[in-house]
Amino acid sequence: MTAAEGNGTPDPALRALAHPVRLRMLSLMWAAPFGATGLAAALGIGHGLATQHLRQLVDTHLVEPVEARPPGGGRERLFQTVRGRVLSDRDDDAPLLAEALASNLRHRSHRRLPGPGVTVDADLWITPAVWDRFRTDLAALTDDLHQHAQPPSARDAVPVALTVMAFRMGPDATTPDTAPTGPDESTADGTDQDGTLR
Repeated sequence: MTAAEGNGTPDPALRALAHPVRLRMLSLMWAAPFGATGLAAALGIGHGLATQHLRQLVDTHLVEPVEARPPGGGRERLFQTVRGRVLSDRDDDAPLLAEALASNLRHRSHRRLPGPGVTVDADLWITPAVWDRFRTDLAALTDDLHQHAQPPSARDAVPVALTVMAFRMGPDATTPDTAPTGPDESTADGTDQDGTLR
């Protein structure tokens, strides 16, 4: 359901997920428990703002408390991301999540180091069997990467970025069944109807 209880109010968990800072918090707390102080330092934000974001994640059960205490002692409570495919389970109001993912991608792209990486943008037509196999393989790869995630302070660990949103699409005005035909199918923006640059 797109709205909580069908009354037009966005799902609280969706609101919590659809924010770039809270998405980054979930990534940090996947590999190791954090409190508001550690999150504020890691993300470069104020303690009050970190506490506010963390409280929303707690209230929507996206993170849970752990027994560990901060290094050096202290009484601050620590939290860790609840395991599961939280983002992939959300197929309602996908544009909200897409905006948050895009914001994080812009932020991380400025930190990219020279060297090999993978950059893909695709709008393809494939069989359902191929899609199901690819989706399963992709989920397994991302799960494996998460299983090997280390705390930011871990020796020999290096930061990497991964932003993925793969999904089936509905029909579009420029699909083969409805695309305009004629002697010249080029558009005014310098691309062909299939999106190929010319």
